[in-house]
Amino acid sequence: MVALFLPSPACGKGEGTSHLAISHSRLQLIIVKTLAFTVTILLFGAGLSGSLIAADKIRIAYSGATVSNAMLWVTDEGKLFQKNGIDPQILYLQTTLGQTAMIAGEIDMCVYSGSLLSSARLQGVDVVMVASFLNKPLYRLVVRPEIRTVADLKGKRLGITRFGTVTDSMTRLLIGKLGLDADKDVSYIQVGDVPVLLASLSTGRILDGAIIQPPYYLKAVASGMHVLVNMQEMDLPVQQTGLNTTQKFIAKNPDIVRRAVKSVIEGIHLMRTNPALARRALSKRMQIKDEKELEDTYQLLKSFIQVKPYPSLEGFKTIFEDLAKRVPAAKTANAKEYVDTRFIDELDKSGYIDGLYRQ
Repeated sequence: MVALFLPSPACGKGEGTSHLAISHSRLQLIIVKTLAFTVTILLFGAGLSGSLIAADKIRIAYSGATVSNAMLWVTDEGKLFQKNGIDPQILYLQTTLGQTAMIAGEIDMCVYSGSLLSSARLQGVDVVMVASFLNKPLYRLVVRPEIRTVADLKGKRLGITRFGTVTDSMTRLLIGKLGLDADKDVSYIQVGDVPVLLASLSTGRILDGAIIQPPYYLKAVASGMHVLVNMQEMDLPVQQTGLNTTQKFIAKNPDIVRRAVKSVIEGIHLMRTNPALARRALSKRMQIKDEKELEDTYQLLKSFIQVKPYPSLEGFKTIFEDLAKRVPAAKTANAKEYVDTRFIDELDKSGYIDGLYRQ
C-alpha cells in the first residue's frame, strides 16, 4: 500500500512554507503520475500485467486438412501460442501460394513440406525449417483393381493435388524409388485438394492411382481401389511437414520465433498428455466424425511426432537426391543450410523439453 501525504492548495500562504508553494493543477498531475506508477508496480508484483500487454500478432499458413499438419491445430486448440505471448492467425492457403506469401512478408510462418522449402531455397529464397512435424512419408499409393504390380503402373495416370506441392514431389520420388522413370513412365494429372482427388479416383475414369495419407486413403479403398505401396513401411527418411519461416523474419523477430517453437513443443506435450483435446482438434479440422477413425488418426499422430522436433538432415538429403535429377544445384546442397535449430537447441539443452515430461 502506498500513502501519499499532500498539502492543501491553501498551503504556501504562511511563513516558512515557501517550499510547498505549488499550483493546484501541477499538484494534481503529480498525484495522477504517482498513482499510475504505483498501480503498475502492484500489477507486476501480482503477476497480472501480462494480460494487459498486447500479444505479438503472427500469421501462420498451412496447406491442407491432413494429419501431417495436425500439430499446428493442437497447439492452437490448446491456446499455447497465446500462453507464450503470441496472437496467431491460422490460415489455410494452397501450398505454393502460401510460401510465396511468406517470401513476400505477407505470411510470417507456414507449415509446409521440406520438398517445397528445398525447391525454393535452391532458387535463392531464404526459407528455413525451424521445427519438424513429420520426418517420413505416411502416404499409401492406391490404384485401380487391375493394377497389381509396379510394372503395371507404366503408362498410367497418377493424380496429384497441384504441381509443385508435396503430393507432386512425393509421387515422383516414390515412382523413382520403385525403379520406374518418374518423368517418362507415368503421367501426372492435377485435380485439386484431397476431397477432389478422392472423387476423381472413385469414378475410375480420370485417374488410375494417387498417393493419399491416412485416414483418407480408406475412402479410396472403400470405393474399390487397393493399396499397392505403403510408403510408411519403406523406412525412407524424407523431411515432410515442418514449421518454416524466412531468415529475414528470424533476424527481425528472433524472440517471436523462439516463442512459436516453444509453443509447438508444448503442443506436442499436450497432444501426448491430453488425448481428448488432440482428438477434438483433429475432428474439427479434418471433419472426422467416426470415433474409430478419429482414434486411429490420433494414434498415428502420436506415433510419428517427435518429442524433440528436430528437422531431419537425412530427410533433406533424400529430397536433394530426387531433385538433383531436375535441378543440378541440388547435387551440392548442404542440408544444414536448410534448417535453423537454434531455438530447439536452447529449449533442449536447458532441460525445458525433458522437464515437461517430468511434471
